[in-house]
Amino acid sequence: MIDQTLEQIAEPAVRQALADAGLDRSDIDIAFVANAVSAVTTGQVSVVGQSVLRPLGFSGLPVFNIENACAGSSSAVNLAISALRSGAASAALVLGVEKMYSEDRRATYTALNGAVDRPLLDAAGVDPGEGSVFVSTVYPRRVHDYGRRWGLDGRDLARIAVKNREHASLNPEAQYTKAMTIEDVLASRTVAEPITAFMCAPVSDGAAALVLTTGDHRRRAREAFIRGSAIGMGAPPAEGRSSVARVARRAYDEAGIGPSVISVAEVHDSIAFNELLAYEELGFCDPGAGASLVRSGTTRLGGRLPVNPSGGLESRGHPMAATGAAQIGELARQLRGEAGARQVPAARWAVAENAGGYVIDDTAAIAVTVLEAA
Repeated sequence: MIDQTLEQIAEPAVRQALADAGLDRSDIDIAFVANAVSAVTTGQVSVVGQSVLRPLGFSGLPVFNIENACAGSSSAVNLAISALRSGAASAALVLGVEKMYSEDRRATYTALNGAVDRPLLDAAGVDPGEGSVFVSTVYPRRVHDYGRRWGLDGRDLARIAVKNREHASLNPEAQYTKAMTIEDVLASRTVAEPITAFMCAPVSDGAAALVLTTGDHRRRAREAFIRGSAIGMGAPPAEGRSSVARVARRAYDEAGIGPSVISVAEVHDSIAFNELLAYEELGFCDPGAGASLVRSGTTRLGGRLPVNPSGGLESRGHPMAATGAAQIGELARQLRGEAGARQVPAARWAVAENAGGYVIDDTAAIAVTVLEAA
């Protein structure tokens, strides 16, 4: 996608989403378009949604542009749900579209570093165009704090990366599908001990689109329903729970379920460690026990609770603001029994965890979405 425009990247995703819903452009009442970095990588500012959708044949409808770091399109889903519930619309388009790659590498780094607050970036001493503050400061701090409290084995993180690559090999839309071993992962370039390059999400261009509807437009025999959607930002620790855990609790409560019923999950594995942490934050295991799920095979396809059957950010790819919609789209396929070789049998409940950015001392934007099969 190196030479493609935002419009060209978005078009297949929008077309497929409309076809899947059995709707035409004229049926869409409202659109929410998420993008995080195009202002830096392409120069397109303020009206990304309109600049993408108008050439694709949309006109007249209200378009809202969402910028919320990596949680952009899952935040857009939350807003679309509010519009549908209010009666303001009966069919909403959610689109996340991103062009992160640039021949000018400084542009990509500058865009990525824009997802932290300026005082933190300045304190880290990172040239915004030369390196990532996430790699130099954010990830090492989190990994070190966890390892000091619970212990952390690099081989467990490598197992997560290998698992996700195996899952990606079953996903025709994944960015990386070549098999790799634990030894391959550990031998790749060290990013921040014990994190290596093959444990990290790549720079990705891409798009994901969803159509959300009320009963007025329900035409499919097989559907997936969003039962809970919660958004939050980082906050001081409370009740021994992280910010992600608190947002997840709100999403579970809205859905009227607990984590024990979840069949399949998509989580924000921008680095393999973040997937391990998500096991604990989403309530799949006790604090400090994430590694046990990795070693037991619980989170692999064929295990009790497959996580990131799409391949996750590490192998499916991570076009920042499109990631949340891609996660929810994958889970909808799973719940409708349409995931092909990576299908989780009899999946009924699913959860997506999507987070991004960093402000002061915690994640800037957090989204947790709970879905149920029809």
